[in-house]
Amino acid sequence: MGVSAAARLLCRLLAAPDTALALDPPQWIAVIAVARAELLIGSLACRLRGLPVPEQVGAILAAAIQSAEEGRRQALWEAEMARRALAPAGFPIILLKGTAFVAAGLDAGQGRHIGDLDILVPRARLDDAEAALLDAGWEWVKPDPYDDNYYRRWMHELPPLIHRERDRMIDVHHTILPPTARITPDAGALVAAAEPLGNGLSIPSPEDLVVHAALHLFADGDLSGGLRNLWDIDRLVREFCARDAGYEARLADRAALHQAGRAVARSLRLARRLFDTPVSDRRAEGIFDAAARRRLLARDGWGRGTRPATRAAFYVRSHWLRMPPALLARHLWVKARRNNRRAGA
Repeated sequence: MGVSAAARLLCRLLAAPDTALALDPPQWIAVIAVARAELLIGSLACRLRGLPVPEQVGAILAAAIQSAEEGRRQALWEAEMARRALAPAGFPIILLKGTAFVAAGLDAGQGRHIGDLDILVPRARLDDAEAALLDAGWEWVKPDPYDDNYYRRWMHELPPLIHRERDRMIDVHHTILPPTARITPDAGALVAAAEPLGNGLSIPSPEDLVVHAALHLFADGDLSGGLRNLWDIDRLVREFCARDAGYEARLADRAALHQAGRAVARSLRLARRLFDTPVSDRRAEGIFDAAARRRLLARDGWGRGTRPATRAAFYVRSHWLRMPPALLARHLWVKARRNNRRAGA
């Protein structure tokens, strides 16, 4: 298959599962390779559940569903462990990303790969959260003094922690973008609008879930894993629009509050283009949209990354968005020196 053809086929299968009925063996090999590379194999398996597929494909998809279910159980248990550690401090514990989706039973959680536990706590209670987690068995992942200071001074989260017994990581956020970023979401509004799940945990509001996903896609990263992120947006928007006809308008208002209007609009345009997300017609695709789509689909039929120049350009862009030039130059210089020392050791 040509460059990006397998990734396009994966998008088609996710959006229209019946497409699977016409696939031949080489197409199955390619689409499974890309789905694995993009951490979408569980999502694909859930979308194709019940359809007649080749026996070997069915075995792969069944294993993916089983793996996703185990990941869901682990994520929910880790969220409960964090709740037990933090609840006595008496501040809101807001789940983010994949754990939020599965905890709330949202469509976006179906088969979703979940890595670390991400939570949001009020900035004023960050020290309390850190102390409670350390007391409950979490330990620092990055003991280097430069990394520790960098996270505390410039990042939107504590340095990552890992539990000494369960070997599971937690990222404790106080907002959803670095303070040095060109966009400043309203962290207070995120906390205030969070919706309780009834078990001592909360998730962001429906609008803030999509705003966060869009900002993570276009204002904080290099689009690595972006196809999964865009699929999250499709699932969330479809579900929330089906519940409430006024959702899309409220999403636009909420995006404006968080200075995320451009990121959300871009995300919806790309989701409509790749997954047929049922949102309002938007302006024609521009140069940036085309470049982002090229980056999102940069996989060959073996799941390998392609288009290195496009990947490099988005990598540079991600750092440019996260830090002012002087800070970025210093940070890269420190990292380069450290890598050189390690190489010479």
